[in-house]
Amino acid sequence: MRKNQSISHIMTAAPITVHHGEPISQIRRIFQEHRLHHLPVVNGDELVGMISWTDLMRFSYGDAFGEDTRAVDATLDHTHKLEDLMSTSPVTIDVNAGIRDAAQILADADFHALPVVDGKKLVGIVTSRDLIRFLLDLF
Repeated sequence: MRKNQSISHIMTAAPITVHHGEPISQIRRIFQEHRLHHLPVVNGDELVGMISWTDLMRFSYGDAFGEDTRAVDATLDHTHKLEDLMSTSPVTIDVNAGIRDAAQILADADFHALPVVDGKKLVGIVTSRDLIRFLLDLF
C-alpha cells in the first residue's frame, strides 16, 4: 500500500516562491497569474515565512478603489511590507517524512499548505489538494 510513501512523492518540488522584501503588488500578481493560494517566502533558498491569498486579502483596499488595480497596488506597496503580512514561523515538514505525517499536520491545522524542507532549505510544498488527489488515486 502507498500510505507509507515519502512526502516527496506528492509534493510540488521547486515551488513558486516570493523573496524576502518583495513588493506586495508583485506578490498579488503572482497569486493571480498562477492561480495559487499559498506562497513560501524565501531568503536565498532558506524558508523564512509563508503568505497566503487570505493574508493578502486582509490588507487589500480593493473595495475602496473599485476596479483600479494600479491604485490598490500603489497603496499596498506604500503602506505594507511583505513582513507585515506573512507568517514568520510556518509549520514545516521534513522531506523524508511520510504522506501520513503531512496529512496529520494538515488535518489538525488551520492552514492548507505545508512547506517541505531539507534542513532550512525549501525543497517543496504539499497542500490539502495534493493529499486529496493522492487519496483519489487510492480509490
